[in-house]
Amino acid sequence: MNLRLKKFIGCWIAGVTVVAASTALGQDYPNKPVRAVVPFPPGGVVDIVARTLGQKMSESLGQPIIIENRGGAGGSIGTAEVARAPADGYTVLMAFDTHAVNPHIYKGLRFDIFKDFMPVSLIGNIPLVFAVPPTFPANSIPDLVKMAKAKPGAIAYGSVGAGSSGHLAAEQFKLLAGVDLLHVPYKGGAPALAALMGEQIQLLVFAASAAVPQMRGGKVKGLAVTGTQRSRAMQNVPTMAEAGYPQLNSGAWIGMVVPTGTPPEVISRLNKEILSAIKDQDIRTKLGEQAIELVGSTPQQFDAFIRAEHDKWGKLIKDAKLNIEQ
Repeated sequence: MNLRLKKFIGCWIAGVTVVAASTALGQDYPNKPVRAVVPFPPGGVVDIVARTLGQKMSESLGQPIIIENRGGAGGSIGTAEVARAPADGYTVLMAFDTHAVNPHIYKGLRFDIFKDFMPVSLIGNIPLVFAVPPTFPANSIPDLVKMAKAKPGAIAYGSVGAGSSGHLAAEQFKLLAGVDLLHVPYKGGAPALAALMGEQIQLLVFAASAAVPQMRGGKVKGLAVTGTQRSRAMQNVPTMAEAGYPQLNSGAWIGMVVPTGTPPEVISRLNKEILSAIKDQDIRTKLGEQAIELVGSTPQQFDAFIRAEHDKWGKLIKDAKLNIEQ
């Protein structure tokens, strides 16, 4: 046997071994608990979705899904931790909309969202709500625009943080409506909501899931939600499309990604379990009451979605001349 043939056979055996090992891992998966990292503190919308789906998926996987909260830096700390984890399917990331925005905001990220992660599935969408205090004179988006144009810069709007989906949606609204609003960023939803209810700000743009209980209690007033369809959780609140701004159709979103190199069989299994869990009527009802629309996707569809979100918000940040790098 000549040397060239020996090398060929050696490479072939090595390749078969790798494929066999990958297939075996996929067939045996999971044989121990799966760690799902939520890159935000407990109690938020990502945490709620992760725990709700995690419980259902644990039953079908036959292994518990352990939720671990690793908050900080707009989700970047937990994301970096998952990027360094073994690519075996036993550490997954519950990604939020900031996953596609953070590369435009944070300098020196220790990960690349396209090179270090592989998509599993989009899980859910959450519309954003433009909310005001109950005593605020405006009862609609046209009212708000009229007031803002009468006194440029007099209306202060809050967000749950610089670069959040609410911040970017408000800046998009400013460009479309031609109004000047003062941005006041807060460190999270709780302080931002407290500021709105205390009338320290006149407007808050944030995930509708966090607004639902306050709106039902009459503590805040919703002027509009992003998107083209009204939220089932707040049917009396018109959409931005109805208000004349169909371009404002983005919201918050949640999905699952895994470290690059995770076997395709494992990704396929996780995708299958997610799609099965979000069909459960009890889960759909529970999360639907919180304005969380469960959708699901293929890994390929989710990859295209993330890339589109990354490009869209990057363009907005540039067009609006937002200086939000941290």
